Amino acid sequence: MKNFALIGAAGYIAVRHMQAIKETRNNLIAALDKFDSVGIIDSYFPEADFFTEFERFDRHIDKLRHNENKQIDYVSICTPNYLHDSHIRFALKQQAEAICEKPLVLNPWNVDALAEVEKETGKKINTILQLRLHPSIIKLKKEVENGPKDKIYDIDLTYLTSRGRWYFISWKGDMQKSGGVATNIGVHFFDMLSWIFGTVKENIVHVSEESKAAGLLKLERADVRWFLSVDYNNIPEEIKKSGQRTYRSVTVNGKEIEFSGGFTDLHTVSYRKILEGKGFGLTDIRSTIQTVYEIRNAVPIGLKGDYHPLLNKK
Repeated sequence: MKNFALIGAAGYIAVRHMQAIKETRNNLIAALDKFDSVGIIDSYFPEADFFTEFERFDRHIDKLRHNENKQIDYVSICTPNYLHDSHIRFALKQQAEAICEKPLVLNPWNVDALAEVEKETGKKINTILQLRLHPSIIKLKKEVENGPKDKIYDIDLTYLTSRGRWYFISWKGDMQKSGGVATNIGVHFFDMLSWIFGTVKENIVHVSEESKAAGLLKLERADVRWFLSVDYNNIPEEIKKSGQRTYRSVTVNGKEIEFSGGFTDLHTVSYRKILEGKGFGLTDIRSTIQTVYEIRNAVPIGLKGDYHPLLNKK
C-alpha cells in the first residue's frame, strides 16, 4: 500500500484521483486546498488529514518524511494550471513522485527545468493523459499504424463546452493562469492526435479569443481542423434543442470516432500504469506543451485557407 498526498482537494477533478487511489488499494494520508468544501473526502478517506494553508501542509508532509510508515510516496496535483510547476517541485523535493493533471505546465521551458529537478531528486513526474488509455483511441492508433504509411488523414476536432460568466472571473478565464482555451480544454486532444498521427509540422491559428480558438494543425500523417469554445452561442442549434450545452466530435475522414463513454475509470487505469512504473512523463508531453504555447502566442490569420466548417456559423 502506497501513501498519497493530494493538493487541490476541492477541485472537480480531485474526486477522480481519490477514487483512483481507493480503487488501486492505496491510502490518502493528507490533502490540501484553500477552500474547505471537501466533504467528498468522507466517501473515500475520512481519516485523511486536511489543511487549508500550504505552510502547515508543507510542515506535515516534511514530518511524515521522517516516519518510515507514513512517508508520502506520491503527491497528486489537481490545482490551477499555473501552480502545477511549483507543486510538482514540492512533491519531488519531499522525495515523492508527482502525479499531475494536464496541462503539466504552461511553457516548454518549464518542462526542461523540471527535467533537471527529476535528475536532482531521482523521482519521476507523471501526468494524466487518459485519452491515450481509452479503448477507442487505442483502436484508432492501431488502425493508423496498420494502414497505408503515406496516407494523410483529414480530421475535424470540435469541442464546445459552454461555461457561464463565473468561468471568466475564475483563474480559468485568466490567460496567464490557465493558458487560455486551447491549453485549458484542448491540450489532451492535441496530445491524443499527435500521439496517433505524428509530430506537428505546421501550426496555423485562425481565431484566438477569450472564449474560443480555432486553427489547423498539420501533423506528419493528418491535417487537423480544430475548434474549441466555451461560448454557448457556438453550440449547433440541433444540440441546443436537445437541451445539451456541450458538443464534442472527432471525425477522421468523415467518420465519427466514438469515445464519449468509458471516461470515468480512466484515472484509475492511469494510476495502475503509474504504480507499475509505466506512467506518462515529461518526454511524452513536451511536444504538446510546445504546440499549445505556439497557439497561445500566435497571430490569428482570420478565416483564410482550410479552416473549421463551424467557424462560418460563429
